[in-house]
Amino acid sequence: MSSGYDRVVQPAAGDEALENHLGGDEARNYRQYEFDMVAPHVGRSMLEIGSGLGHFAEQFMPRLDRLVVSDFDPYCVEQLEKRFADRDDIDVLQFGLPTEIPLENKVDTVVMMNVLEHIEEDAEALRSLARVTQPGGRIIIWVPGYPQLYGDFDRKVGHVQRYTPKTLGATVAKAGLDAEVLKPINFLGGIAWWAAVRRGGVGYPDPRLVKIYDRTVVPTTRFIERFIRPPFGQTVFCVARVPKPAT
Repeated sequence: MSSGYDRVVQPAAGDEALENHLGGDEARNYRQYEFDMVAPHVGRSMLEIGSGLGHFAEQFMPRLDRLVVSDFDPYCVEQLEKRFADRDDIDVLQFGLPTEIPLENKVDTVVMMNVLEHIEEDAEALRSLARVTQPGGRIIIWVPGYPQLYGDFDRKVGHVQRYTPKTLGATVAKAGLDAEVLKPINFLGGIAWWAAVRRGGVGYPDPRLVKIYDRTVVPTTRFIERFIRPPFGQTVFCVARVPKPAT
């Protein structure tokens, strides 16, 4: 079955690497930021959608009883199988969303980092994920925020859209899920992105600027957001609950 993700994400050679570059060696603080935001909501079994080469999922291994990593890209799947070849408690799957997910035993947590924005049928994708998530479990969603920040970079990596809390909340509700956490984050990053990519006309992030951003903007943002809820951000973060059956 051809998925919305398969149809939308057909980047030219190197474009996918541009998107992943934001979480590379130049952005260690940002990677830690992602982990610290997601980790408190992760249970004992986790499915990650769009695992790439497995760097993000690997961080959760010490706290999990079961890990399932996945990707639609055959190269990434091959690398994931090599990376976790000696781990019997880690499964590797290949599929695109939305589709029936080949997972027999449900997990209590699904994580999708920068995936949903690639999928035209986003609510259907979330419904597919809900079917492999235990009742009461969580689907954690991390997506690019705000249409005003959409630019050439988004087009190059196959982004269908950028979300606001309102539009992501509507998609979550349409999928039959309950938003437990729904908020914009990384507001200084949003300003920097707007200045560099939208106003500055930069087609993709310069690795040198990414390194400066990571060392200065990310720590400052994290400190400020401990005390205030930002009005907007580079990212929209959501933790959605799969409802338990009515008794």
